[in-house]
Amino acid sequence: MLSHVRRLAAAAALALAALGAPALAQTPPGVLVVAQIAEPKSLDPHAVTAVNDFRILMNLYDGLVRYKSGTLEVEPALASDWEISEDGKTYTFTLRDGVSFHDGAPLNAEAVKFNFERMLDEDHPFHDTGPFPLSFFFSAVESVEAPDDKTVVFTLKEPYAPFLSNLAYPTGLIVSPDAVKQYGKDYGRNPSGTGPFRFAEWESNSKVVVEANPDYWDGAPGLQAVIFRPITDANTRVAEMLSGGVDVMVEVPPDNVATFADDAAYKVYEQAGPHLWFLILNAKEGPMADKRVRQAVNYAIDKTALVDNVLQGTAEVAAGPTPPAFSWAYNEALEPYPHDPEKARALLKEAGAEGAKLTFYVTEGGSGMLDPVAMGSAIQADLAEVGLDAAIETYEWNTFLGKVNPGLEGKADMAEMAWMTNDPDTLPYLALRTDAFPDNGGFNSGYYSNPEVDRLLEKARRETDQGKRAGLYKQMQEIVHDDAPWAFIANWKQNAVTGAGVEGFELQPSFFLLLHDVTKG
Repeated sequence: MLSHVRRLAAAAALALAALGAPALAQTPPGVLVVAQIAEPKSLDPHAVTAVNDFRILMNLYDGLVRYKSGTLEVEPALASDWEISEDGKTYTFTLRDGVSFHDGAPLNAEAVKFNFERMLDEDHPFHDTGPFPLSFFFSAVESVEAPDDKTVVFTLKEPYAPFLSNLAYPTGLIVSPDAVKQYGKDYGRNPSGTGPFRFAEWESNSKVVVEANPDYWDGAPGLQAVIFRPITDANTRVAEMLSGGVDVMVEVPPDNVATFADDAAYKVYEQAGPHLWFLILNAKEGPMADKRVRQAVNYAIDKTALVDNVLQGTAEVAAGPTPPAFSWAYNEALEPYPHDPEKARALLKEAGAEGAKLTFYVTEGGSGMLDPVAMGSAIQADLAEVGLDAAIETYEWNTFLGKVNPGLEGKADMAEMAWMTNDPDTLPYLALRTDAFPDNGGFNSGYYSNPEVDRLLEKARRETDQGKRAGLYKQMQEIVHDDAPWAFIANWKQNAVTGAGVEGFELQPSFFLLLHDVTKG
């Protein structure tokens, strides 16, 4: 099968070479070519954080549970069912019969235990195959036991409301212990899961090829293979979509949506989800250490103009740190910071920050980054209007993450960022708590700290009553809105375009790309 897939990939490559003559550029039947926004960092689900990587991983792996299609509701996957103890601290999962990893090893309880102990136990013999940047998701786990081949028991230190949702996230995907033991730190280039597609090859900066898994427990997929191509330049992605060189394009530039929507040769998809595009502000040092300056930045940026003009209406103005897609936890009383240059100037004068020079990190493109270069330039102009001199430094996505995730201290005053999340706990817990500073393994790259926000977030994740939990999140949003550790810019409505011959494609509110049911004539 592998040689067949490589022949199909080669055929696709020949078709792509015909881009000079668009009518000749056609990908093979049964092979879906997906234009990704960047090169994946790794194919180890425990080692990555970007939705760009997740879009591949969700087709190679399964978790114990998954999100029901079209929702963020959890349903069975590798676990056929589960029970939760009355005190909310013990989760007992029953595994499906007859499931194997792509390398032939059986899925059993010991394999599941290996996965979580590898992430959580620093003394585990394969912990050094990390990093495990989102192991925070399972920090409430005290122990994982495998009393028999089909039973996995998680004991939590305390009740943890997001636990099932986090298990459905890519960090909860189950990898083959045999493959980890064989490849060690190189496992991310040699993945083995239980998903609908099996890894075939990865040619750096060119393509990742996966082939159909005919023995998939949930039925064989409708495609023979999928080729994920990293095309970082948005204009190039559009050109290849128009020429027939790719079948699916995610994150369509706003200026091009109408082009595809008006052409019967394409299908355009849009799906709202829990997304936030924001600017991390360096609250530890420099001008942004003063709350008045951070508020001034929020007042200075014309977010309505960004959404209407740069993003062409493909997003909504954000009011705070929680996306409105989490309707039960969203604080509807919060209003976005209005565009008020006079207020911004007054705050800057009060703070003694008039004419401050800023370093602004911008990325060429990345997960949910919403035309980041154009957005960065427009924000730079808005800041200049109130007297702030922001010097932009632009980086490729993975290089950008390598600069931002370790923290902005000593490097920059502000940086673009986007998160697509699975629960109202995820983003603030990983990126706004004091204990989530980068040197603690978190993503609080701007070093924001507020003890009351810390208290509310810790209490909310232990609260199993959803109404009470919502109240805690709404209080948190009010404080964070006022403290302004970020510039809250936009909530995106994700989009994609496919060729007319692609059937069964859907966008998910999780922002994942699920290709099991896709076919292509």
